[in-house]
Amino acid sequence: MNLIETFQGFVAQVPELVQPLIVALAGAIPFIEGEGAVSIGIIGGIHPVVAAIAAMVGNFLCVAVLVIASSGARTAIVNRNRSREAVLAGTTGGAAEAIPADSERGGARKEKFQRAFERYGVPGVSLLGPLLLPTQFTATMLAAAGVGKVRILIWQAVAIIGWTTIVAVIVGSAVYAIR
Repeated sequence: MNLIETFQGFVAQVPELVQPLIVALAGAIPFIEGEGAVSIGIIGGIHPVVAAIAAMVGNFLCVAVLVIASSGARTAIVNRNRSREAVLAGTTGGAAEAIPADSERGGARKEKFQRAFERYGVPGVSLLGPLLLPTQFTATMLAAAGVGKVRILIWQAVAIIGWTTIVAVIVGSAVYAIR
């Protein structure tokens, strides 16, 4: 919670034109994301609509960078494994040696993600993901699973906009009811 209090204090201390940038920066941090960032902004005195837009932009830009990087890394790994299989097939007289595709790493979070992904697909994981994991983690796992970048980004945008709007309405209503 110290990080959230730091952001709230920082928002109150900087000029009004810089405040949305602080909220966007907070939105890029996992576990704060758009929902926490919009709360920081509204409680810090920013108009709820401005705070929501800044939080959404910060969260989405971070997710977009991670999805693009993860997809690129996955493509490189898949291509490297295919070329390695081709080399092995050539050196063993046509019989390719088995290369383990995936070791048993990750643990409970990976299993939880996999079950949700199989059950609900990309839309469900994207929309319900923020209840379990930060959007940055969910989007990266989707990219690692081979889901297309555009599909991930569309559903993550829908989730970020939806959850941030819900929290903005709740926090904005509460703050303006108190004032």
